[in-house]
Amino acid sequence: MTTPSHQSDQIIRAARQSLSVQRAGGRRLAPQGAVRIRRGHLGRKLRNIALAVGGIWLGLTAIGWILSGIGLGGLALGALATGFAVWAFGKYPEMKMPSLSDLNPAQADVKTMVGRTELWLESQRRALPPPAVKLVDTIGLQLDVLGDQLIHVDQNHPKAMEVRKLVGEHLPGLIDGYQKIPEHLRYEDNPGGSPNTRFLDGLSTISGEIDSLTRQLAAGAIDNLAISTRYLDYKYGEALHDSEKAL
Repeated sequence: MTTPSHQSDQIIRAARQSLSVQRAGGRRLAPQGAVRIRRGHLGRKLRNIALAVGGIWLGLTAIGWILSGIGLGGLALGALATGFAVWAFGKYPEMKMPSLSDLNPAQADVKTMVGRTELWLESQRRALPPPAVKLVDTIGLQLDVLGDQLIHVDQNHPKAMEVRKLVGEHLPGLIDGYQKIPEHLRYEDNPGGSPNTRFLDGLSTISGEIDSLTRQLAAGAIDNLAISTRYLDYKYGEALHDSEKAL
């Protein structure tokens, strides 16, 4: 059963998501971990195109130097080969969307796994009900923050291991389990609530846990900042106060 406090947490998270969307001009913010993976794939395609086109024209130049020119036929052949290279390397290799097995917590570093999970979540949006899509979008944005924090965390740190289990196992397992339930059974009431309600509650729980992990990982930096500001205030604040008195 959904408690009032649980509902309020969902409302707060939805409000934060809405604010983020409004700041983006009304557009849905794509998780940056997934964006980075897509950009990396595009970058490799552009590199392959540049190498192929460069190789084509370098080869034609060498042939022209040996034969004292390649003529219009050679230029036409070069243009045709360039067009084919751009098409072929622009289309292939196609980007492989992560599968459940690719999200295995033991197969990659934590940050890479978080990025893969974001990409996998994007591929699942169409198969989810609208309330779940909003929660998944919120989780994706939360994973962005968590992924950036994990850069500075040792892979064997207990919190890193906890993230592995949550993001690489529990979250995708929850979504995969929901999708295996036939559509007409998802809204049937059961003693513990309908599968749809349980699914939304599960996503909310995971969202709250990611927020908790983010706060725990940030706790040390927050404490260090507080110590630094207190030290600066102690060291320079009194001196500034005394100089103001002298004036």
